[in-house]
Amino acid sequence: MKILVTIKQVTSLDEDFELRDDARDVEADFHVFDLNEWDHYALEEALRLKEGANGGGIEVVVVTVGPERADEELRKCLAKGADRAIRIWSDELDEADPVGVARALAALARREAPDMIFAGVQASDHAYGATGMALAGLLDWPHAAVVAGLEYAPGAGTASARRELEGGAYANVTVQCPAVLTLQLGINTPRYASLRGIKQAASRPIEAVTPDALGLPAEHTGARGSLSRIRRVYVPELGRAQMIDGTPAEQAARLAGIIKELRGEA
Repeated sequence: MKILVTIKQVTSLDEDFELRDDARDVEADFHVFDLNEWDHYALEEALRLKEGANGGGIEVVVVTVGPERADEELRKCLAKGADRAIRIWSDELDEADPVGVARALAALARREAPDMIFAGVQASDHAYGATGMALAGLLDWPHAAVVAGLEYAPGAGTASARRELEGGAYANVTVQCPAVLTLQLGINTPRYASLRGIKQAASRPIEAVTPDALGLPAEHTGARGSLSRIRRVYVPELGRAQMIDGTPAEQAARLAGIIKELRGEA
């Protein structure tokens, strides 16, 4: 059995940063890279299933779409216990949106033929929450999103998922397998990589493949295979927020006055 875990190298920014000349992103010098928080939980769930089966033929494969620097995040996953790591990349993928990324992942999934695919609910940098569901649609696989609890026996024909809904509600669903599941924070407690695991991961191979090698047509690669594009990134102008001092009664009276002024009733 094989579980494919999709991960992402996400970016965060310092308080001070500069935009690129084309105003479509932040200058690369101000990017800080790390493994997406949700992906720790997706990997952990796959590793727990493998351990629960006492290693009984379960292979955990991690895959990302990203340039060579993303190898660092793949090695973190190898250090925790993943069996193989694959990175998909070509320069054309630099302009890919979540659907464009999902197209590349789907091409890899067709080659690998996994029994299940685990992904994080969303990425901490853009928070689209779309890649996992787009991947399920492209593969025409059953799916469940925002999974906060999972009951699945490796090799079984179905999986029971406890989905987190809005307003603190939950729903229990059963999906046919193979399936794509996007996992929520808190579904488990991710492990730390051991020092031995880190040392071993440093020398383990990472397979690098191009979309072309996976049979992905040029019209489905990168910006051409995407459904959206970033036109402009900008810092919003400062608003007119103000602090209202005084007692609760005084604050309420002042707030009522502001509302009347905005409505032209003053």
